[in-house]
Amino acid sequence: MLQALLLAYGGPSRAAAVFEPTYALHSHIARLTRTRVAVGERAGDFTLDIDEVKRVMVDAAPDITFLCSPNNPTGRAEPEDTVRRVLDMAPGLVVVDEAYGQFSPWSAFSLLAREPGLVVVRTFSKTWSMAAARLGYLVAAPEVVTQLERVILPYHLDAVKQAAGRLALAFRDEMEQRVSLIVEERGRMAAALGELPVDTWPSEANFILFRPRHRSGSDVWQALVERSVLVRDCSSWDRLEGCLRVTVGSADENDAFLAALREALT
Repeated sequence: MLQALLLAYGGPSRAAAVFEPTYALHSHIARLTRTRVAVGERAGDFTLDIDEVKRVMVDAAPDITFLCSPNNPTGRAEPEDTVRRVLDMAPGLVVVDEAYGQFSPWSAFSLLAREPGLVVVRTFSKTWSMAAARLGYLVAAPEVVTQLERVILPYHLDAVKQAAGRLALAFRDEMEQRVSLIVEERGRMAAALGELPVDTWPSEANFILFRPRHRSGSDVWQALVERSVLVRDCSSWDRLEGCLRVTVGSADENDAFLAALREALT
């Protein structure tokens, strides 16, 4: 879906706006389609800075503006008022990537009926636990979908993926129950991390970004691996120096992570 959007609305002489740090594939696919990438910076707490958004809109006049909500890799969801303000400023499409949307308390789906320039993309990878299927979807105004149908490759979605996706929809109650458990565990983990010598940021996704205060992120990552716990090492990424990202799992998995982290930090 992201590739189709950039094939239809991007390309030479066009621009796509992103606000870093955010999902790397937005910029990567834009560059593959020869779309100029206009980069805006987030505030120190990783929220969107509306003044910075306005600067990018004026300077770049992007044909596509990407918002990732909840943002990957920081976890924060964009408030509804923020998305509305970006929609008011953006000269082109606003694409809200909700790969982690079901973990968030609100969705940009609620704005689609009155915002023809809004596109929402989602995936079965996270809440449906179907990452291996590579199955995603997009919701937008009919005229946008028509443009995408002109550029999408033939046979881009095989029958097996379609069958798997439709079968998953029959288990929506189970998916929502699993999401509720993860959200509950996320709150418990955030509280536990707040008692440790790490800096954390609010998350509405199924992961929490944190930065150890007294040891390097890479050292803590290695210490966790030695205790059979694997987290995402973001410590060398631009704008995320020293940071690690832990995915919220089952209660037992989360307990094992917290126990290993306490040892790794001492």
